[in-house]
Parts: sequence; C-alpha cells; structure tokens
Amino acid sequence: MTALEIAVTSAAGARVALAGGADRIELCVALELGGVTPSQALIEAAVAAGPPVHVLVRCRPGDFRYDADEVALMTAEVRTVLAAGATGVVVGALTEAGALDTEAIRRWADAAGTAEVTLHRAIDRSADPVAAATVAAELGLTRILTSGGAATAGAGVNAIARMAAAAPGIQLMAGGGVRIADIPALVAAGAAAVHLSAKRATRARHAGPAVPLGSADDDTHFVTDPAVVAAARTALDAAPLAG
Repeated sequence: MTALEIAVTSAAGARVALAGGADRIELCVALELGGVTPSQALIEAAVAAGPPVHVLVRCRPGDFRYDADEVALMTAEVRTVLAAGATGVVVGALTEAGALDTEAIRRWADAAGTAEVTLHRAIDRSADPVAAATVAAELGLTRILTSGGAATAGAGVNAIARMAAAAPGIQLMAGGGVRIADIPALVAAGAAAVHLSAKRATRARHAGPAVPLGSADDDTHFVTDPAVVAAARTALDAAPLAG
C-alpha cells in the first residue's frame, strides 16, 4: 500500500492526519516559509497525538547552502528531536554547484542513528535531481521527498518516474503542490508514498487595525483540513500500484 504522509504544524493537525488515515506526519512550523524546525514541546505534543512523527530539521528559511555553524546546529537538532520522540528526521543541503552536500547529509544521518532519514525537497533545487537521487540512495537514506524538480509533483511526474528507476534502493515520496487528481499518476510513476500539507488558511480575525508585522504575516495561519486528508487516503487506496 502506498503510504500517505501529511505535513502538519500542530498537535491538532497530527490528530486530524491520523484520523483521516495518514501513515505518518511531517512536523514543522512556518509552512508559509517552506517549514522550519518545531519546538521540543510541539514535537512531544504531536508524538502524544499518536501518529509516527518525522520532524523537519531546517534551522532557517531560504536556500539550502549551510555554513559550519548551521550544520552543527542541525546536527544537534537531529538528536534533540529524536530524543523528544520523533521516529524520523527530514533534512537536506546543497553545495554551491547545486549537488547534494553529502558531508552535511552524512553527518545528520549519522546523528539519526537507526531512525528514518528523509531527504527533503532541496533535491528539487539541485542541478540534476535524477543524479542526486542515486547519490541519496548511496548515502543509505530512507526516502526522498520530491516534486521531480518541477513546481508541483503533478508537473514533475515523468522526472519522478526517472528518479524511481535510477535509484531503486530508496523510497520515492511525491510531494509539492499535490492535488488529489494527481495521486493515481504519481503512484503509477513509482512513488512509494505521497506527501501533502492538506492545509487551509484560517479566517483572519482582526481585533484592531491590520498592521503588517512581518513578511509572511496576514493575521491568519494554516490548519490541517480533514476532508483533504480523507480524500487523499481514498485516492491512494484506489490507485493501482506501479509495475
């Protein structure tokens, strides 16, 4: 059965994902910025909600080229999130030339020990996602989250198929702007899992003037939509497997 992973930002989202049939969650905060590492308390609350929790370890938004201090910080964060009860981590880094930063990724994988390690969508900004997939497999990572180097997984379905063929030793998880209608094609392309945020924005609730407080602030936030989770589970269960 193709696995369903839901990206959530709260314990409430973890409960919604589990109730809707998700196999695991990716936990982060600041989805509007592409996601960064959540707090230890939030990780513990999500773990208590019940689903297997994989935590995004990303110390800041922006690009995926990290200096020595950032790599060291995220190495410590890998250990911290696993100590808080996570069963996996989600990491990624690139070199200036657009290849996978294997030194950083190996360091994080070593810190993760026997926990699952997912290479996130940094691969979609690499110079050659198909070649990078083979490198990720050689590193012994568990899976790759990818849109096939495209703006959305639906648009990148052909590249996802090439990545799956080039790196059979690693799980391919399709993610990035996934629509329910895309799911059958993604599974047929060889995706072992499908990842989506299943999010909707809350209604803005202004008690006073709408004064801007930051680049991503509009007095709203994302929550997990149970209807989207359930629809994704239904679509996955109905989709024939590749091969």
